[in-house]
Amino acid sequence: MSTGAMDLGVQLVGTHDTDAEELARLTGSLRRELLELDVEDVSLARSGAEAPEGAKSGEVVAVGALVVTVAPVLVRQVVKLIDTWLRNRPLRTVKVELDGRSIELGHASPEDQQRLIEAFVNAGATQE
Repeated sequence: MSTGAMDLGVQLVGTHDTDAEELARLTGSLRRELLELDVEDVSLARSGAEAPEGAKSGEVVAVGALVVTVAPVLVRQVVKLIDTWLRNRPLRTVKVELDGRSIELGHASPEDQQRLIEAFVNAGATQE
């Protein structure tokens, strides 16, 4: 990670009938969208769990989770892209975490969602 870059944790939360395969497909779709921004990297998050017995060694990927490495000036753009991408997707929410703070996108009206995004991003700017 280069100087000044930060990692945003992104967790997709499906509806009651979203299976792991669909969640993985949606995660890939969001990852492709995020890579179109000027971010440093978008990788699949690793789970703290161990690989199942008999599986090849290595880290276990957390289904529905991404890590976005981004310059601080692009945090607002990343969160807004996630909010826009979420609309009309079969997901309940997308949780974004940064420096111990988090925001859940998906429950509020578009106007309220924009206010929440601004408050989340501005709170991070005051901590720098």
